[in-house]
Amino acid sequence: MTLLRRLLFGAVAGLPGGAIVAAVTKPPLLPWAAHTLVLGAVLGLLFGGHRQSNGSAFCVGLLVGLLDWVTWTLTLVPLLHGDQPSWTIAVAVSRFPELVGAALSGAPAGLVLHALNTWLPPKPAPRRTKPHVVIVGGGFGGVGATRELDRLVGRGLDAHVTLISDSNSLLFTPLLVGVASSTVEARHVSAPVRAGLDHASFLHGRVVSIDTRTRDAYVCAGKDGTLRVPYDQLVLAVGGVPHFFDLPGVGEHAFPVKSVADATRLRDQVLGALERADLEPDPAEQARLLTFVVAGGGFAGTELVAELFDLVHDVLHFYPRLHGLRPRLVLVHSGERLLPELSPKLGLYAQRKLGGRGIEFRLGARVSKATAEDVTLDSGETIPTRTLAWTAGNRPNPLVRQVTQDPLVVDPTLRVPGIPGLWALGDCARIPDQAGGVHPPTAQHAIREGRAAARNIAAVIGGRRPVPFRFGGLGVLVSLGHRTAAGEIGGRQVSGFLAWILWRSVYLSKLPGAEKRLRVLADWTLDLVFPRDIALPTAGDRRA
Repeated sequence: MTLLRRLLFGAVAGLPGGAIVAAVTKPPLLPWAAHTLVLGAVLGLLFGGHRQSNGSAFCVGLLVGLLDWVTWTLTLVPLLHGDQPSWTIAVAVSRFPELVGAALSGAPAGLVLHALNTWLPPKPAPRRTKPHVVIVGGGFGGVGATRELDRLVGRGLDAHVTLISDSNSLLFTPLLVGVASSTVEARHVSAPVRAGLDHASFLHGRVVSIDTRTRDAYVCAGKDGTLRVPYDQLVLAVGGVPHFFDLPGVGEHAFPVKSVADATRLRDQVLGALERADLEPDPAEQARLLTFVVAGGGFAGTELVAELFDLVHDVLHFYPRLHGLRPRLVLVHSGERLLPELSPKLGLYAQRKLGGRGIEFRLGARVSKATAEDVTLDSGETIPTRTLAWTAGNRPNPLVRQVTQDPLVVDPTLRVPGIPGLWALGDCARIPDQAGGVHPPTAQHAIREGRAAARNIAAVIGGRRPVPFRFGGLGVLVSLGHRTAAGEIGGRQVSGFLAWILWRSVYLSKLPGAEKRLRVLADWTLDLVFPRDIALPTAGDRRA
């Protein structure tokens, strides 16, 4: 939408509300008409190019009317009369009729502008070849790249942008542990991708192959079969998948935590084990059901075992026949201490906190085999259990291996050497840092890698040179349950309740959209007051 179109539609949209107020208040006609046209023009200039619902358009118009009241009535009018503006409550109350008039002008203007944009959409520009940028993967990196390109297109970048993902929502993976432990609703940890795009398009499908010679991506998209999507620049941001190292039985019996469905299955498995244990007459089988093993002592595994401990013990009072029994939670980790990503001091702090609650550790050990009834470690120890949660390994998406070596090695600008037009980022790529190592596969890095790749692609399209990606990290935090956490922020070590507050505040601020932030905040608040939900789906729910 051109600037002139926005201004014109906005000016026209302001007329109905201005006419309503003029009919009621009888202001001087010429100044009021000019004021109404300016109000509408500002509305069109600021919001004329955004997709909105009726409710959003009404609220935006109301907000612009309120700003007009503050700017015009309380500020400019006194200045034009040679008086000092005042924003006291007394003055605001005395100008309340004008506030009502501003609301009556702004709200209809927002609705009329929305109607004009809907009924009179802009004519498509004449067809001409534009560079087509395709992003494969709807995680933090892929969505970050798409949104940055979407913003650049709005600022004049001459390109088509398409995001391809087999999920139409961005999953906030750091809160999957909350879904598994029944503190956060599953629907609250993801946000629709389409809602955040104004110029880019979205294709819901799964890329099955990429021909880097002809620059074509082949997409399996529902009943349409396989679609060929040509590209000029392609960003691979397909993330990773669980890696079970071909260990006997692990792939069949372990519960990974990579998606909402994974986290929900794990939650149902834990609660189902408690239900079965409540009915089980055999003490040995009851102990097996009440034993929960987590493989992997990094961030994901440590947070998961802490939250599962809280879940099991918070709901145990619902099962009278289990009173007096002691559920076991066992963390298996190949390293000599927990959380190798943190300093030894914080790693030992986390181990001491969790161990003090009764969580068991098998350090320097690996899972070697799993069955439906037990887990065997490489030390020879066998742990009877019906539940093995897996966070001990990830590998790049299989699509990466189809394109080149696994994982993709990129240069500092995020381009894949030797393959023109191909870029990669996130968990599926090895991205060199300034110290000679590689950037870690964290959300904060993936988001910034996506933005950097988008800016570099825009630079290449514009005939400029891409620049190396540089980011040192903002810090790390890990939740330890029981309203405690540990981490390092800006080089400072934090732990305990303060770190837990920081952990929740940071994650809340990073959630995509105000709606999701409010929903997760409500979930966390309710968790402080009410017991966790132990409802399990029925057989009919599972079929649905």
